Amino acid sequence: MAHIIKNYDSLATSESRKLVLSLVEAAFAAIEPRKVMGKHFRLEGDSLHIMDQQFNLAQFERIFLIGFGKGSAGIVKIVEDTLGERLTAGFDIDVVDDSFDFAKVHYTKGTHPLPTQANIDYTKSVLEATANLTEKDLVLVVVCGGGSVLFEAPQSVDLQKLGEVNNALLKSGATISEMNVIRKHLSRVKGGSLAKHLYPATVASLIFSDVPGNDLSVIASAPTVKDPTTLNTVHEVLRKYHLTDHVALSDSDFTESATDDKYFANVHNLMILSNQTALQAMQKAASTQGIEAIIQTDRLQGNALTIGQELLAQAQTGKVILYGGETTMEVTGTGKGGRNQALVLATVPRITDDTIIASFDSDGWDFYGLAGAIGDRTTAEKAVHLALDIPALLDNDDAYSFFQATGDGIDTGKLESNVSDLIIIYRP
Repeated sequence: MAHIIKNYDSLATSESRKLVLSLVEAAFAAIEPRKVMGKHFRLEGDSLHIMDQQFNLAQFERIFLIGFGKGSAGIVKIVEDTLGERLTAGFDIDVVDDSFDFAKVHYTKGTHPLPTQANIDYTKSVLEATANLTEKDLVLVVVCGGGSVLFEAPQSVDLQKLGEVNNALLKSGATISEMNVIRKHLSRVKGGSLAKHLYPATVASLIFSDVPGNDLSVIASAPTVKDPTTLNTVHEVLRKYHLTDHVALSDSDFTESATDDKYFANVHNLMILSNQTALQAMQKAASTQGIEAIIQTDRLQGNALTIGQELLAQAQTGKVILYGGETTMEVTGTGKGGRNQALVLATVPRITDDTIIASFDSDGWDFYGLAGAIGDRTTAEKAVHLALDIPALLDNDDAYSFFQATGDGIDTGKLESNVSDLIIIYRP
């Protein structure tokens, strides 16, 4: 049997670990793009069905396709294949290499978590290609997590300052909702501004959520969703995290979001996928192995370095506890790592029984080549044997070095869907 986890054999050192790893793979399999799109996107004659919406393609003279975010390329390829010659033109930006053999879609390999000129140039080309649309046009927009950085047209700041802002946000400890408040109001395409640009065309946004709670006004900074935040909200976030201490920003760098209802009258924002799909798949996979699994929440948030202790306290003997969401970190060290690796590393010293924890990013990329990590008492024993100083590694934000040494990092490579982070607690 082929495994999604490349280092499955080296990780599967006990029956309990095998169970946890099987749930990890069940989550990844459930959010595979073709499986998801096969359920929610189909063309029958002139009728395009997306979720519970139906679009008569005979009513439109042109059909455009715009995609952005981690995992968008695979989705965009499926849409292109489905529409065939009906598609007028398409555009996509993702972080993967172009291996999709696009016919009409212009693909750009962008960057994440910090923007580069490639991201800005891509967005400019999309805006130019979709200028002066009419009521006879249909625009399909594929929105995936990471779109806040990949789809970018700054209001006034230059690329250097934009990078400084994003870097400060990533290190601040701000939630994704708070980060995207800043991003939305620095941009000409976020916070509903793309909907304004595409007006008066009909717009169908296929949204793949990586945000705890699936708030449409937060996912990828809500390019086609009316924004409830204002410049007052911006100032609240700036003050809360002292962001202007790290990057110089003035009021003229920000803009109010599009608010006129007319821009959203013909916009259909359709939630295609969220972490609930992955959570339910893990729950079902556990059940088939005779283990009860409880979905505790799909909107977990908190400090990655402390939340693991709280999750351990919720462990129940003989049961699996599942969580979806996104933790945060205030980065002060110079090491390597991601929030999932840090969460597991901070939790490992507190495991005194046979409990296992796994935390991983659904797109397979928690930074530096790992999707996340798995940890248990044997992980702590390896640390002792290798003389690894866990507190020092955590202080230096260097969880990756720990899991590289112990071999308990989860390696999948970059995957094609992104529905935030997933955590498993299992006490045999």
